[in-house]
Order: sequence, then C-alpha cells, then structure tokens
Amino acid sequence: MAGLDLDRGWDLHPQVSVRPEPFGALLYHFGTRQLSFLKDTTLLAVVRTLADVPSARAACTAAGIAESDLPRYQRALGTLAKSSMVVERTS
Repeated sequence: MAGLDLDRGWDLHPQVSVRPEPFGALLYHFGTRQLSFLKDTTLLAVVRTLADVPSARAACTAAGIAESDLPRYQRALGTLAKSSMVVERTS
C-alpha cells in the first residue's frame, strides 16, 4: 500500500492505545497484540487529530505538514492502516 486516501475520513482503531513518548509514541492494538512505534511527533499529532477532522488531509494540514511533505505522511498513515492501527471511517 503506497498510502491511504487522504481525502477520506480515518480514525484510530477503537482497540488501539496511544502512549506518548519523547520520540513520538507507542501504539498498541489490543485486538491483534501488535505494537507500532511512531518516531515522529508530527505523525502523532496527525493520528490524534484524525477523529476530529473530516479527512486525513485535514489532519495533516492541522499538524502543519507542508504539501511537499504529504507523500511521506501518506505512506506512514498507509502503513498504520495496513496494520489496522487506523481504520477508514464508515459514517
């Protein structure tokens, strides 16, 4: 998966816990027992904002991500979606 659709709504999976760390955060999925490391505090800001905005692109904008950096964050979010840490909003 190259990246997820930035123009769709995404949420943190309800079974995922976020533990902030100095380097970013640890994400733990209680359903799959998978652990992910966010090594970027900006990506953490995006993940935490997903539920409050209409799209992943809006979360990136709110976190101050420049248009030129969007592909990198899109790939990172795609990786989180592939591991079910974030899920596409259904409603």
